[in-house]
Parts: sequence; structure tokens; C-alpha cells
Amino acid sequence: MEYRKLPRGEEQISVIGMGASVVGEQTERDIVETVQDALDAGINYFDMAGGHASIFPAYGKALEGRRKAVMLQLHFGANYETGEYGWTTDLDTVKKSVDWQLEKLKTDYIDFGFMHCLDEEADLLAYEKNGVLAFLMDLKVQGVVKHIGLSTHAPELANKVLDQNLIEMLMFSINPMYDYGQGDYAIGTDSERQRLYRRCEKEGVGISVMKPFNAGQLLDAKQSPFHKAMTTTQCIQYALDKPGVLTVLAGPANRVQLQGILSYLDATAQERDYSMIRTLTPDDSVGKCVYCKHCHPCPAGLDIGLINKYYDLALQGDALAKEHYLTLEKTAADCIKCGHCNHRCPFQVMQMERMEQIQAYFGQ
Repeated sequence: MEYRKLPRGEEQISVIGMGASVVGEQTERDIVETVQDALDAGINYFDMAGGHASIFPAYGKALEGRRKAVMLQLHFGANYETGEYGWTTDLDTVKKSVDWQLEKLKTDYIDFGFMHCLDEEADLLAYEKNGVLAFLMDLKVQGVVKHIGLSTHAPELANKVLDQNLIEMLMFSINPMYDYGQGDYAIGTDSERQRLYRRCEKEGVGISVMKPFNAGQLLDAKQSPFHKAMTTTQCIQYALDKPGVLTVLAGPANRVQLQGILSYLDATAQERDYSMIRTLTPDDSVGKCVYCKHCHPCPAGLDIGLINKYYDLALQGDALAKEHYLTLEKTAADCIKCGHCNHRCPFQVMQMERMEQIQAYFGQ
């Protein structure tokens, strides 16, 4: 397993996390075995916004004796009174739901307490007015909640919450369909979404990715806008290449699907390559580096993705970016203009010309 550090903490988070959207359709035994397989594979980050209440007692059994080794992402606003997922901003209902979830999970603390599924400003206002946000913040003060997060599909709402400096983790829907304006949750332009990812990285807010396969549509050539099926490995790599992303929350239905997702860890660079999507790159994304490193390895040994990242951060006013750039073993000045990067880029970035711009900017 690979791990990435939480920017505002010491936690090391597995790059593959586990979502619980559909695993609750299985028997309790199957749920327990799937979660235990995930634990044995090194997955230590679990999202608990499941479709079914049955996941909570099953996870409680699966995590028995191993609770300290994992991080749970619980949602303040997810309601399971009916046995199925529901959404609420009613304070009393939220309190009862959280207490019930903790009881079934056999734990007395929450690693990541999330403001749940706020996509519009009215949702946020209701969350604040009804006292749910104050309740969540109070639990943070008490130490019951370690970190506060937000789950949303909307860049505009995410930015409003980031402006308040409340969160340390953002759960956001990232996949090529949404970034390219395809699908029900393709909210915001590609440029808006990319700016959000960059802002999170700059401000030290980690991103946990939901809907990496868009409910399986990207895995089906008939449903995919690319008219070609992507693999789970390609989708995971696409999300992990976005700035700020710490973990991709794949939602396996069972142990077999979990093993298919975990095959990412043994995949070759060629198997992780998703450059086939370049045929549908939207106009506002063409020519913009997203640091995916599909252009690597550079024949001259440049870390092209990192060079671009420091340049963009410097343009955004990050005072340390230039210092980091100048400590690189090789900078844009070492570009030999071979054209390898231009040919490989899924986003049609003219990296040779960009290296000239970067060299001129940093004066090296």
C-alpha cells in the first residue's frame, strides 16, 4: 500500500480508501470479510456514508481490536432511521444518528467528522442556523472529533467553506466525466474544479475522492463519454494525480471487487496510463498542466510535474515556491527540447514552450 500524509496532521492515509455506498447490500458476514480484507491489504481510511444502516454493526465487528489502526470518516447529516441512507440538517436527528453510529461501530471517537453533502449555499446556511456546525465544532473541542471535513460536489460551495478556514479534509467527486462536464454531478467548469484542487493543496486541505468510477459508467464503453472503457486502475490514477488528493474512496460491493481495485498497487506505468482521454479534453483544460506526470520519464531527467507545480504556486503568491524550485536537482533551464513531453501529455500542454516561460520567470 502507498500512503500520503495529512497536511495538517501526522496521519499517513492509504491512497486507496474504502467507500461504503453498496457493500451494505451484502450479508453481515460478507461485509465483515470485505472490510477485513481491506485492512489486511493496508487500507486504513474508511468512509461511512453508506447506502444502508447495516454497514455500521458489521464494521464494528470487523474493526474490533483494530480500531486504532484505521481512520473513519463519519458524516454529520447522514441519517439511517429507516435502515437506508437519508439526509438531514435537523440538530436532534443528527445527534441521535451520530450516537447510534458510534455505538454500532464500538468506538467513542471520530477521526474525520464531516459536514455532509452540502452543495448549495442554502444547505450551508441551514447547517449553521440549525446548530449542526456548532455541534460538530464543539465535539472537535472536546476531542471526540479529531479533524473536520466537508463533502460536496460543488466547487463554489467548497470555496465558501474554505474561506472560513474550517476544514482539514474535503471529500469531492473527481473523475474525467465530471471534470469534463459530463454527468449529473459535473458541477463547475473544468477550470473551476482544477483551481479548487490547487487551492486545497496550497492551503493544506487534503482531498478524499468519491465517485472515482462515476457509478461504473467509466468502466463501461457504452456508458462512457470516451466510448471506451477505462479500468479501475486508470480511474484511480487519474484522481491521485490531482493536486491535494490523498486517497481515492473506491466502493467495492464485495471481496472480488475489492481485489480488482487493489490490483492498482501492482499495476505497471502503462496500465496506469489514461492518456486515451486526451481526445475529449475540454477547451478550458487544453494546455494546462495538472502535474499528472504522464510525460515522464523525461529524457533529460526533469521532474516536469513538480516544476510546473512550483511555477503555478509562485504565480498564486506562494513565497516558498521559488525557493523549492531553485533547490531542484534539474530546473526548466535543463530542458533539451526533445518533444517527448509534448507528445505524451493527455492535456496537450506544450511543455517545451512552458519550460522557456518558467525559466524566464525564475531567472534560471
